[in-house]
Amino acid sequence: MPSASPNTVPGTLFYFSAPADGSEPYNRVNTDPTSTLPLSNWSPVKYTVQIENVRDKEASFTLDEAGFQYYKHPSQHTSFVDDDEIKAEYYPESAELIKKITGASRVVLFDHTIRRRIPGQADMTGKRQPVREVHVDQTTSSAIARVHLHLPPSEAPELLKHRFQIINLWRPISHPAFDLPLTLCDYRTVDKEKDLVAVARISPERRGETYRVKYNPQHRWKYLKGMTPEEFVLIKCFDSTEDSGVSIFTPHTAFIDASAPEDTLPRQSIELRALVFYD
Repeated sequence: MPSASPNTVPGTLFYFSAPADGSEPYNRVNTDPTSTLPLSNWSPVKYTVQIENVRDKEASFTLDEAGFQYYKHPSQHTSFVDDDEIKAEYYPESAELIKKITGASRVVLFDHTIRRRIPGQADMTGKRQPVREVHVDQTTSSAIARVHLHLPPSEAPELLKHRFQIINLWRPISHPAFDLPLTLCDYRTVDKEKDLVAVARISPERRGETYRVKYNPQHRWKYLKGMTPEEFVLIKCFDSTEDSGVSIFTPHTAFIDASAPEDTLPRQSIELRALVFYD
């Protein structure tokens, strides 16, 4: 673990450990609070790491190198209480923003999640909470499946012949995110052959797949302390590029920042998920 410095804080992160019985790992989406089915068959392992605050150094981390990139751009939509309004107002402005930043030829937003932390509340449908496990939202197979799921059958095969990405746009809403901020792992410090484990994501609608991440002391974690609603970060979840010098994904998680102000409000945030296509 890197040594502490004035710009770092210690944070407890939850990494993957394999099921004791050797079975395929899974996570089940919590849609029914009365269900007795287990939500997963593996247990996270805690590690304390140093997390660097990159405030005033944001430009050092780019989407194609580190796998994430910070920006400042206030959104025109600010209420974030009605899903239909979010889709009608926030989706179009965000799609144009992603297209402008990346130079993509087409951006298709397919999902969003609002997280409003309630102390003691389990993460479940309708009451989404910050995710405390180190993860990557997409695997290669699930990313390809997303293209088939969200694009017409007449378009998907051709789109898959070209470079595409899945990128999340994450921003705080209502107030700065001092509480349970998002930390991201610099892709250049990840061993993509050894650190990732595909974990089934089981929901009533479909069976998907995400990556969970095994601890590696080489990982270097970053965050932007006190991100405001006027700031956002693009998080690369998948990239089909064959260029070995370009990032493919970004492990990330929420963590408790012990240096946060005592009167910090519970975190509220929104993440948009986008399919990003190139000619």
